[in-house]
Amino acid sequence: MTIEPYDDDYEDQNNRAIHVRKIPSERSLNKAKKPGKSTQRQENHTASEELPQFSYHASRHEASWLYESLGDFLENQWIADVLSMIKGGKEAAVYRCVPDPHMHVEALAAKVYRPRLFRSLKNDHVYRQGRSNLDSNGHLIKDDGMLHAIAKKTEYGRELMHSSWIEYEYQNMLLLKAAGADVPQVYARGKNAMLMDFIGYAGQPAPLLNDVQLERNEANLLFERVLRNIQIMLENNRVHADLSAYNILYCDAGITLIDFPQTIDPRENHNAAWIFARDVRR
Repeated sequence: MTIEPYDDDYEDQNNRAIHVRKIPSERSLNKAKKPGKSTQRQENHTASEELPQFSYHASRHEASWLYESLGDFLENQWIADVLSMIKGGKEAAVYRCVPDPHMHVEALAAKVYRPRLFRSLKNDHVYRQGRSNLDSNGHLIKDDGMLHAIAKKTEYGRELMHSSWIEYEYQNMLLLKAAGADVPQVYARGKNAMLMDFIGYAGQPAPLLNDVQLERNEANLLFERVLRNIQIMLENNRVHADLSAYNILYCDAGITLIDFPQTIDPRENHNAAWIFARDVRR
């Protein structure tokens, strides 16, 4: 079943209309694939029999986790293949993907979040202060039962927190891209992954700014560009909260800022002053 994305507008927290490209909700994607007897029989097959053969050769455990995270992107024709892992990490891994031809881009990157994201994040409450919880469609969670599960940090509550964390990164990147910041274009997000532009050339990912040797004149220009991005973020009531040369890519003599899940709104977070100072100092 193919479900095409559609365009719509939404208003950010500054009440400005922003044009975004929406993807189907998780509910609509799941309607056509509720498990039945045939599905249950398929679950008894080996992983090699039921999973697609990506060009990227993952272990059986990683392949299962990867398909679970990227299956919706594959089935709904956002991606056609997974070629390689770009970056591994405790919180997430990033993979280079072949886009479906209708995307009209050369390459895509899929950020896939680790199942136990919050067990590896330190002091995440510092960044969550003042945040409302979002569901997988970007709507505020108002259901008392769901909010209670989040407060008690039950297994279900952790799943909701996980989805909210991903949704915040997705919404932050949409907002900042529309405002002119140097961030990747994001196209879609699922319950455990986000799809965005691949930053690099000739099939190779762009290096981290931390790993590049720059001439003084170029370093000064890029420093000014980083400051401009910080200004854009502040103008949109955002602080990156993890800004450093390890979260900036260098490509074609320019920069691209990445990793926005910890981004905070300084109007709502009491820790904003020292978090902002830390970003600038780094």
